[in-house]
Amino acid sequence: MHDSARRFFEQAIATPSPSGYEEPIQRLVRDYITGHADVVRVDVHGNLIAESGPQDGPRLLYAGHCDQIGMLVSYIDELGYVYAQTIGGWDPQQLVGQAMSIWTAGGEVPAVISRKPIHLLTQKERGEVVQLEELWLDIGAASADQAAAAIRIGDPVTLDLRLRPLMNHIVSGPGMDNKSGMWTVIEALRRATDRSSGGEGDGGLHCHLHSVSTVQEEIGLRGAKTAAGGINPDVAIAVDVTHASDCPTIDKNRQGDIKLGGGPVIFRGPNINPKVAARLIELAEANSIPYQLAAIGRATPNDANVLQLHGGGVATGLIAIPNRYMHSAVEAISLDDIDHVAELLAEFALALRGDDDFIPSAP
Repeated sequence: MHDSARRFFEQAIATPSPSGYEEPIQRLVRDYITGHADVVRVDVHGNLIAESGPQDGPRLLYAGHCDQIGMLVSYIDELGYVYAQTIGGWDPQQLVGQAMSIWTAGGEVPAVISRKPIHLLTQKERGEVVQLEELWLDIGAASADQAAAAIRIGDPVTLDLRLRPLMNHIVSGPGMDNKSGMWTVIEALRRATDRSSGGEGDGGLHCHLHSVSTVQEEIGLRGAKTAAGGINPDVAIAVDVTHASDCPTIDKNRQGDIKLGGGPVIFRGPNINPKVAARLIELAEANSIPYQLAAIGRATPNDANVLQLHGGGVATGLIAIPNRYMHSAVEAISLDDIDHVAELLAEFALALRGDDDFIPSAP
């Protein structure tokens, strides 16, 4: 992984991007990929689209959503305490005692989120699961007026955006879902374009590659749907995280045998075009890229879902990044895995030709 690519990933983790509030991270993506793509643009929905390759080639769309779960300031009480609703799927237990950031027009306002101390809980309260409405944000304000001077209703909130390196090239922090996937699709375009020498000759891009940092996946796959509508791809691959099963309490019988550091997870199932999956496996093996297989017997809960169903149908694949502790402050992924995902995506783009046929074969 190039030093610049590593810095881009670290900066992405530190940049807020709750669903609907992705402008800061899209500026970061634009700054990184400009100079490597033929075109960089943002559509009306907020998707950032980087394009490279010949206009008359098959249209290939890579989708990695840049949005993360978060919260939204909804009420300030008379004492200056702040209440918020969730953006995306939260386990309220994950929020108790967390350092938080409220992102305002004037910058970051630090906050903490908590509840009544255990010493003051009744015996009944101690046995109950905490509810979101029992939690509040404390910014240190002495009054409602002081709080309202610092923040506004509708300001987004995130966990403290900190990346913590662990052993064996593993990193932990909030927003790995799915800034890690966004990084892979943008980095794949950089690698494919830089190797293609301007798209000429057998070593260049023969497809028209669109790497899209999609928005609002966490609230309904919205960005991928509108991006597909504007691009009308022939082939698409979504990249998201998936649950790693190499930690306690995760049932491999249900989740499969998925390890951090084991390589890209290539999915197979009804949401996946079988020829796209087969091509990904072939390329991984041909280029000595480690990979893992996973199965899903229903529509996937990620961007692959809406990409497959766009228009008359799109030949769609799904690559996932193993992730421990999803939707928490300590999500963990392997830097080796995201590097291998970017490499596999670059190889897929470079191998794609106009006469490739992804129509499923009859039995």
